[in-house]
Amino acid sequence: MPGPLQREIETLLQEEFAPSRLEVVNDSASHRGHAGDDGSGESHFTVLIESGIFAGRTRLERQRLVNSALGDIPGGRVHALAVRAYAPGEAA
Repeated sequence: MPGPLQREIETLLQEEFAPSRLEVVNDSASHRGHAGDDGSGESHFTVLIESGIFAGRTRLERQRLVNSALGDIPGGRVHALAVRAYAPGEAA
């Protein structure tokens, strides 16, 4: 069951990008006891997102768009966020 932070990430990304595909995976359990593990169970995430907004943009531009949409979550409330952002039709 997704935690509150995972649901917040999903909501923000849905609202900003209207993605055709969105997966937010909580990777925190595999980082338990490592740097950045705050004990909340919501410290590390992987996001796979597909949206037309990413067409014609570089990987860095896509990462910046996602981070901007998430506000203080990346690097603040979440220790690590891996982003895989694609335009429709690109291999995911």
